Amino acid sequence: MSEPENESAAAEPPAPAQPPVPAEEPATAPAEPQPYAPAEAQPSARRLPRAVGVALATAGLLAVTAASAAVTVAVGKPDSHPAAAPAVTAAPTASASATASPSPTAEPVPVPTAVPSVPAPVSTVKGTVSGGKHAGDLRYFLLPIPAGGESYGPADGMTMTDEDVADIFGKQDGIKDILASYGYKEGATRMYRTADGKVEVTVTLLHFGSSAMATDFVKGYTVKSQDPIDIDGVPDARGYLKKPKQQAYTGSMTGIASQGDVQYTVDVDVKGTPDKALLSELMKRQRDWLASGG
Repeated sequence: MSEPENESAAAEPPAPAQPPVPAEEPATAPAEPQPYAPAEAQPSARRLPRAVGVALATAGLLAVTAASAAVTVAVGKPDSHPAAAPAVTAAPTASASATASPSPTAEPVPVPTAVPSVPAPVSTVKGTVSGGKHAGDLRYFLLPIPAGGESYGPADGMTMTDEDVADIFGKQDGIKDILASYGYKEGATRMYRTADGKVEVTVTLLHFGSSAMATDFVKGYTVKSQDPIDIDGVPDARGYLKKPKQQAYTGSMTGIASQGDVQYTVDVDVKGTPDKALLSELMKRQRDWLASGG
C-alpha cells in the first residue's frame, strides 16, 4: 500500500512527494494478471495494523497524519493430528475340512486405537465491562477468531506499547500528547486469517479515559487514499475501501468506531474488490463483543 502524504505544520508546506508505487501493483502492467499469492506465501513481516494513511483531527491541536510501520510476527500454524487408522479385521478362515485334522487357530490381530486429540489451549486472558467501562486485559475484548482461523502471532493477541500505537500515526511530533488528551490508557491488536485462507483481518483496540473521549476520537479519525463507504448496522462508524487495479490483486477495507471507552479499528484484506457487507458484519460483531464482554 502506498504511504500517506504527511500534513506539515509549516505555514507554507512543500509540495507533496509522489507516493511510491504499491508493492502489489507494479508500475508497468504485466501481460497477464499475476496469480494471487495465498496468505501462507506472504513474507513474515506483517503490518499490525495494516499501513494506511490516517489523519487525526483534534480540537485545539494540529492534525496528525498517520503511517503505520511493519511489525514482524511469527505465523502460527495449527497443530495437525493424524486421523485414526481404520480397524483391521481378521480374514475369514476356510471352512473345516472333512478330515479329522483340526484347523489351526487364527492369531488375533491387534486393532490400533485412535490417537487422542489434544484439546485446544484455554485462554487465561480475562476482562470485564460495566456501563461501557472496560477493565482487565484489553486483549480479552479482541474479536474472537472464527472456527478454523489462524492467528498471526500469539493466539490471545498482543498488547501494544506506546511506540506501537505511535507507529499507527507515523510517530509524528505530538501524537503521544494528542492521545493523552483523550485519556489514552492502552492498546491491543491481533491479526488472523480465515479458515479458507482468503481473508485476513486485523483488529486494533485503543482504550481511552471515557466513552465520550473514545467517541470524540472517532469523530476526528479519517483514512486518506481510500474511498468512504457506509458501515451498516453500526451507528457513527466510519468506513473506507481501496479497490485493487486488477482483481488478481488484494483489496482492503477499514472500519472505525467505538463502544464504551474503547475505540476499535477493523482492517480487512481480500483478493479482488472487497464486499463491504463483510466489514459491516465484523464491525457489528466487535461492537457486540465489547458491549457484552462475551
